[in-house]
Amino acid sequence: MCPAHGGVSSAAHNESNGGLSLPQVIFHDVDVLTEQLFPVVEAMQKHFSAGSGSYYSDSIFFLSVAMHRIMPPEIERIIQLDLDLKYKTNIRELFEEFDRFLQGAVIGIAREMQPVYRHTFWQFRRENPQTKVGEPPPDGLPGFNSGVMLLNLEAMRQSQLYNQLLEPDMVRQLTEKYHFKGHLGDQDFFTMIGMEHPELFHVLDCTWNRQLCSWWREHGYSDVFNQYFRCEGQVRIYHGNCNTPIPED
Repeated sequence: MCPAHGGVSSAAHNESNGGLSLPQVIFHDVDVLTEQLFPVVEAMQKHFSAGSGSYYSDSIFFLSVAMHRIMPPEIERIIQLDLDLKYKTNIRELFEEFDRFLQGAVIGIAREMQPVYRHTFWQFRRENPQTKVGEPPPDGLPGFNSGVMLLNLEAMRQSQLYNQLLEPDMVRQLTEKYHFKGHLGDQDFFTMIGMEHPELFHVLDCTWNRQLCSWWREHGYSDVFNQYFRCEGQVRIYHGNCNTPIPED
């Protein structure tokens, strides 16, 4: 499922044609989705958007946060993908990651591979020098990157904790606790609640979202950059974030 300029598409499978499983592609109108999303995400937009206020049009950048409330109940699982990706394996293998979710996990997502949240959480880190918040893997909490996400919609619907975290008062409390002000939409929200409730997330291996952007290496974090950027193993999905060229085959 990919946000795009004209709409959003989702894929499901129909059992037809002699028992064969055939894909079904459904296009969704972005304006309709935005209208449904806005009441849910309006309160969080001022904390996780680049603009100074809450803009109706920005709601689409929070699509994943409330997908479980706007998709039909018969849709139980969705993979949401950015457009700047290159696949090196069958996407069916990624879908199998749903089976590895632990009890209580609702979203599968890979770690952020730059020290962006080391920067964003600077005040909280200064006040809490022993924190793991913003620290690199494997022991730290570097935050998440939303380029590749597995959304267990049924688990999201059933999770009392997750739905409580969507409430405006909870968003306000956490942003105040962590002195958080971001600009990356759903990614910021998931990162922040992941600092508080990591059990909500199944962490995908970096090879499922091998981010290529190296902006923060040249902007003050060259000494620690490779601790975040390192990714061992055969890459399964390349992510050319911040317009970074993706390697040719």
